[in-house]
Amino acid sequence: MLIDFTGEVVVVSGGGAGIGRALVERFAAENATVVALDVTFTDPLPDHIVSLTCDVTDPASVHAAIDEVTERFGRIDVLINNAGINVEGAVEDLEPSRWKASFDVNVFGVFLLSQAVIPIMKKARRGRIINAASFAAIIPSVGAAAYGASKAAVVQFTRVLASELGPWGITVNAYAPGMVPTGMNGFAELPQPAQSRLLDTLSLRRWERPEDIADLLCFLASDAAGYITGTLVDVSGGKFATQMPHRAYETSTP
Repeated sequence: MLIDFTGEVVVVSGGGAGIGRALVERFAAENATVVALDVTFTDPLPDHIVSLTCDVTDPASVHAAIDEVTERFGRIDVLINNAGINVEGAVEDLEPSRWKASFDVNVFGVFLLSQAVIPIMKKARRGRIINAASFAAIIPSVGAAAYGASKAAVVQFTRVLASELGPWGITVNAYAPGMVPTGMNGFAELPQPAQSRLLDTLSLRRWERPEDIADLLCFLASDAAGYITGTLVDVSGGKFATQMPHRAYETSTP
């Protein structure tokens, strides 16, 4: 199956670093016109990728960024709501401001950007909105109530928006990554026993790569996924597909 986004405009929030940067570069490699939104750009993106400063928690900043995209390119075909933060802490000890920050970025930001692109996509009678959830929306972790709750909210938002925009041929989906080592989570820097415990939860026993997420998102953004909407796609490597997936590795000889 050939996926080619020639002529299409793809907007990625949180596109300056980490998974977002990998998504930006992948869609550009698939011939899309790509716009990366982020609060800061520490490392410059390649010249053929447009970088716009945007605070997804600020309505004025969001609308200014989306207005600039439409003024320059006249369309937005795909919105990837990738921007997010991880907030950890036991409920008893969690500062209210940290709880609020989690929802401001992870949920309110998704709402603001989605709301801003809806009129553009409705006019075109087509479009793709793809929202970053998390495996934490399926099974949360102790000490991560703010993060898990915010990502679960993204899933329900996605389902409602998918039905609201169905009459215009616009699809809305969410995706649930598992364990991608990033600066935010520090998985790859953990002691080896701790890494092994985490990897033991996976049916595909390796760290997830940003490319694994990019493969899925390119499909969801393509015409081939035109009848998929309102879903949460688990792209976690089969995390807890069974209670103890590591047993297969203990008893098999690949």
